[in-house]
Amino acid sequence: MKATLKSLRETKADPAVSIFVKTHREHPANDQDPIALKNQLKVAEERLIKEYDKRTATTILDNIHAKTKELNHNYNLDTLAIFASIDDVQIVRMPLDTTERVVISYRFATRDLVRDMASAVHYYIVVLTRDGARLIEASNDRVVAEFDKDNDKQNNMESIPFPIDNNGLYTTGDGGSDRSSNNESSYLKEFFNQVDKSVQELWGEHKMPLVIVGDIRNIGYYKDVCDRPENIIATVSNVTELEEGSAQHIVDSVQEAVEKYRTSLHEAALGEIDKARGANMLRTDLQDVYRAAFQGAGETLYVRRGYIQSAKIDETAQTLTLVDDAAEGVTDDAVGEIIEHVIHNGGKAVFMPQDIMSADQPIALVTRY
Repeated sequence: MKATLKSLRETKADPAVSIFVKTHREHPANDQDPIALKNQLKVAEERLIKEYDKRTATTILDNIHAKTKELNHNYNLDTLAIFASIDDVQIVRMPLDTTERVVISYRFATRDLVRDMASAVHYYIVVLTRDGARLIEASNDRVVAEFDKDNDKQNNMESIPFPIDNNGLYTTGDGGSDRSSNNESSYLKEFFNQVDKSVQELWGEHKMPLVIVGDIRNIGYYKDVCDRPENIIATVSNVTELEEGSAQHIVDSVQEAVEKYRTSLHEAALGEIDKARGANMLRTDLQDVYRAAFQGAGETLYVRRGYIQSAKIDETAQTLTLVDDAAEGVTDDAVGEIIEHVIHNGGKAVFMPQDIMSADQPIALVTRY
């Protein structure tokens, strides 16, 4: 999704149409989603016909309808976003809330999405039992997807796609000997090694932290055989219904561990800010932060949660002037603009709790040089 948002942000088009629709994950609530989509498409149609020539409007609307007519709403998350120009249409399902709206401009409306994505902890949950393994992708406390054989991310995998059944645990010798402690340990470690190969192949594409769920024994075996134990941010051994429980049940069960990880990030952030200040690689003045972010010098941006600032931005002069009131030429969320620049140029954004990052220093940028 980050790569998609980066590509969309780089796109300039006339028009660039962004459509946001609230959607639902489960039946029967998702029965409303086709109607909500139809309503927003009607708004887009009326605006395009009014604001652009017939050929442009018709081309974009035809492209949108071609992409949405076969849309399976059973796979919806919390928001359906459509980004359309004359040349292309992209549909993105997102695990975050949004305001239903249609935005027509020269750029796609990605700023709020980038801010929400940057503030989220995005991770994989590896669920282990002696009989199988599941993989769930999550963002904060929401399921993005549980991996199955139809998941596009598992197309052309060299390793075994999820879910993975342990078909080889008791396939040799007689049942009694294979169930001995030593044999079972050996078989389980071999199975979890296969699971880890699949995890690492998917990790190599997306570089997301891992939460390992299972009983204490299985977690220990997995940690013994995994290739990158440093990617494990938490282990949780008290989750019930590992095989039959819903993906959301699993995600709900690991939230205490995820919150501890988030807290550790905040504590580490304070150390990084102090270290950068000592090395003269910290910018805290909003003008200086903007210029460094625009020039691609931003390594990590720390932002006080909820911090929004209106400003007048001149990209040519690389200047940012604070203003109090919205007026022509004023960007209502200059902080969002900075976040986009940092992420676009390969940096990252970290959102800090208000009780850790004070109101008199709501933003800090650690630079690369």
